[in-house]
Amino acid sequence: MTARSRHNTPTPPPETHAVTRSAVIRIILATLILCLTGAGHPAAAADDDASDTLKTIRERGVIRLGHRLSSIPFSYIDDKGHVMGYSHDLAMHIVEAIRGHLREPDLPVELVPITSGNRIRMVRKGEIDFECGSTTHNTTREREVAFSTTIFIIGTRMLTRRDSGIADFDDLEGRRVVTTAGTTSERLLRQLKEERHIDLTMITARDHGESFLTLETGRADAFMLDDALLYGEVAKSAHPSEWVVTGTPRSFEAYGCMMRKDDPAMKTLVDNTLNALMTSGEAERIYMRWFTRPIPPNNLNLNFPLSGAMRELYRKPNDHPFQ
Repeated sequence: MTARSRHNTPTPPPETHAVTRSAVIRIILATLILCLTGAGHPAAAADDDASDTLKTIRERGVIRLGHRLSSIPFSYIDDKGHVMGYSHDLAMHIVEAIRGHLREPDLPVELVPITSGNRIRMVRKGEIDFECGSTTHNTTREREVAFSTTIFIIGTRMLTRRDSGIADFDDLEGRRVVTTAGTTSERLLRQLKEERHIDLTMITARDHGESFLTLETGRADAFMLDDALLYGEVAKSAHPSEWVVTGTPRSFEAYGCMMRKDDPAMKTLVDNTLNALMTSGEAERIYMRWFTRPIPPNNLNLNFPLSGAMRELYRKPNDHPFQ
């Protein structure tokens, strides 16, 4: 596969996003079943002229895929500069579906780095065609962008040192709490501070890596974020045993791939691809690779088993937000 990046993102090696022949066969069969049974969207075979995104991709001659830099294990760059992760693997299946739909099997991909702060703007302005990372699907964001079938369900918790004395959110009185700017955790932390009248100092950082560094260097006592992402930060830390994910979840959230609004043909293609991955069992295999086995860069295992909510999602895919 050819990949290009105007942001100097190194070309990922084939193994970071390879779609195996057997996986393709399973997904094609599952997609046919979805279409024949009506489980997919009725516009599944819509002409790409009905899709601004697909038409733009055809005319441009390249797919622009947004990816995160440090959202382990969803979408991130390892120590060799390769883009990888659970969401990125799903995104590459969508890339294959776009190529198939446009009948251009060698259509190149431009990998474009995005952040929590600029991802919605970049989708809206057409700087990227879609992104699959760790973006929460909620009704507020639906006013600006469209979301795919849910790809992950998380809870919002905290990361602290094991000896911090912080077990739950009520223990944050007089503490410093960092979160990543532009995330739903930032809104939830502000809401917690105001509604419970907790005297805490709120710190925002540019990305998850910077948030963890703020915690690691003692400038914060806790780091609030989605639980799976916190486990990812622990996995890449120098001393994983020093950290613990704690606290009753403040919310449950649904991650989805993000694309432009009012483009039903593009959403149909993306949703049918993801639905086929889930009902065929391929999505669960991808999950196991990233959440239950050693992963780069430190070859550590997140030990984050598949939840009941995720099993149900894979059994009955949907695009419903939690809030």
